[in-house]
Amino acid sequence: MATLPVVGTVALVVFSILRLTPGDPAAIIAGDSATTEQLEQIRVHLGLDKPIHIQFFLWLFQILRGDLGVSLISNVPVSGMILDRMGPTLALSTTIILFSVIVAIPLGVIAAWRQGTVLDRSVSAFSVLGFSVPVFVNGYLLILLFSIGLGWLPVQGYKPLADGFLPFFVRLILPTLALSTAYIALIARITRTSILEVMGEDYIRTARAKGLKENAVLLRHALRNAAVPIVTIIGVGIAHLIGGVVVTESVFNLPGLGRLVVEAVLARDYPVIQGLILLFSFLNILINLVVDVLYTVIDPRIRY
Repeated sequence: MATLPVVGTVALVVFSILRLTPGDPAAIIAGDSATTEQLEQIRVHLGLDKPIHIQFFLWLFQILRGDLGVSLISNVPVSGMILDRMGPTLALSTTIILFSVIVAIPLGVIAAWRQGTVLDRSVSAFSVLGFSVPVFVNGYLLILLFSIGLGWLPVQGYKPLADGFLPFFVRLILPTLALSTAYIALIARITRTSILEVMGEDYIRTARAKGLKENAVLLRHALRNAAVPIVTIIGVGIAHLIGGVVVTESVFNLPGLGRLVVEAVLARDYPVIQGLILLFSFLNILINLVVDVLYTVIDPRIRY
């Protein structure tokens, strides 16, 4: 029930900020040689001559009809632009999430199992390093090593899956590695901490007393009961993936929603910016809802 008020509040804030920041979309559209009369005509045509609150309500009525508006620069429907750019972002986000979870959870479990050893300290050191290095630094270092230095992988660009799996896959390797480093570090650290918290519980000692092997104790008992904070941090990571995708797509020249955000902001293309922020806000709320539902699946006691 809180979804619509939250999205509406986000829309109002973003709409107001965009309108109050310096710059004139009419001047960008008309060019440097435009006269004052031409600029005024463009503003009237775009509705920018009306008071801000009138512009907001007109735009809100469009949204309620399912119309995200038309780009001020390309004169293309915003919904169409978003659909055209969604493929690379979905592909990159999916590979990052899968790779991060597949690598991070076993790392965290092993680090907790081998607490105090060199392996545990290595995972902790990697976690600190992963938090500290910015995404764009990771990206440029990976390009320098694997593309320019070794020549193994392409520097930039994107190929859709329809062009073949191998061209599609190899162009996602470096962006995935660049952005997943921080998520692997975060998920591994939380997994380790959560596992250690439950390892001293009575049911763990009971499981060991029954003669269960250590891997069964870790996976069937410890990991399952430590899953709630792990799922939480995975959900938080997915929700914050948006900001990382913007940087990563810019570094690796991927034509996704992140690049579209940058292009729209630079061009002050209000309808595109507003449409993207509404989409990202809705996805954020949806992810949090899915995480809440998963809580009740993992631990039925939460329902009551």
